[in-house]
Amino acid sequence: MRRTLILGACAAALLLGGGLPAAKADETCNSPFTTALINGQEEFLHVWTLGMPGLGDESDKLVTIDVEPGSANFGKVISSVSVGGRGEAHHTGFTDDRRFLWAGRLDDNKIFIFDLQDPAKPKLHKTISDFSEVTGYVGPHTFYAMPGRMVVQALSNVKDHTGVTGIALYSNQGDFIEKHDMPKGGELGGDGYGYDIGINPNENVMLTSSFTGWTNYMMDLGTLVKDAEAMKNFGNTMAVWDVKSMKPKKVLDVPGAPLEIRWSLRPGDDWAFTATALTSKLWLVRKDAKGEWVAKDVATIGDPAKIPLPVDISISSDRQHLWVNTFMDGTSRLFDISNPEAPKQVYSKKMGNQVNMVSQSWDGKRVYFTTSLVANWDKKGDENDQFLKAFTWDGKELKEQFKVDFIAEKLGRAHHMKFSARPNSKAIGSTKEVYQSLLN
Repeated sequence: MRRTLILGACAAALLLGGGLPAAKADETCNSPFTTALINGQEEFLHVWTLGMPGLGDESDKLVTIDVEPGSANFGKVISSVSVGGRGEAHHTGFTDDRRFLWAGRLDDNKIFIFDLQDPAKPKLHKTISDFSEVTGYVGPHTFYAMPGRMVVQALSNVKDHTGVTGIALYSNQGDFIEKHDMPKGGELGGDGYGYDIGINPNENVMLTSSFTGWTNYMMDLGTLVKDAEAMKNFGNTMAVWDVKSMKPKKVLDVPGAPLEIRWSLRPGDDWAFTATALTSKLWLVRKDAKGEWVAKDVATIGDPAKIPLPVDISISSDRQHLWVNTFMDGTSRLFDISNPEAPKQVYSKKMGNQVNMVSQSWDGKRVYFTTSLVANWDKKGDENDQFLKAFTWDGKELKEQFKVDFIAEKLGRAHHMKFSARPNSKAIGSTKEVYQSLLN
């Protein structure tokens, strides 16, 4: 009951008040409910890293890199917190107050909550080990902040390890509250699959996308693509949810495993992009002339016949450009999306043998890339690049600032990234007053 009241009050206030104030910097993919925002240069970069057999302590870990220009440690690893074992470390997400960073593992289903009171030295605060027992889901993937809550999108289920799954809600303290199954069959249709979450508070809409289940994402990629039956077990839908009630209200057909969801951040816009991994397409989700949510294929990414495998995407805060990474050819592409109905590629750069995640600062001047997708899908031998690369972007060219070789540093496979800054730094701005007004 308390959850419903909080979300209802928050959504209603956003609808009336025009949304949360925009940050001057920060990542463009963060939840709009994050109330502590970096409004200057990010100072630290946290990288959720998969352990590798025979490398260092072989454990999954949270690696922190100093990214503050002028710092004596600029471009260097300054902290590494191992969590023990290898459970397919994958994605992370801040609580709404940015005090804690949640991080999940797709194989053993553990969730680790890190305390960022001192972001230069994160500390493991709590481990949730019973995610599957209390939810029936497998593979905690996306961690998305709501007021006082963490929304966790899973990828699979305990019963048969397919992609049929759901969403779990926890308190910021890590206490389970409730769960919601992904829409499957019935009046709405749907395949029951899940992957990412993206909320537009002004529209009272949450979008979810879909991927595949444990059986597939834990399989060797070369084996998987040759298994015709296994390749049928990928999601082909997105769901439109009412945020206040946390209930799905429409299912959209988006064939080919739609992954990351990125809403336009310009006030008043009502559209979002996703990319489909298997069909190499950009899809636009927006309202039509009748006010109905629809999805349509608006651009092709690379050569679909070569299966470049689009993975992470990042939208610029001015909604003019979209970075799109393709894992198999190790390339990042920039699309002009000033007309979202007709995106056009305007730039590309090969990062290495493989590339997965991309994070950009709010001002668009700094862009970071990492390499690992999942352990059994990463390339083998000498092609198994594992790095973080930091670039500046001047509007025409990416210029490399530094690189951290995660294999040379004996850290592991570099995956998800998050920015942070010291709480007492000028780089942190607070929207506490606005946040409190939403709850009162």
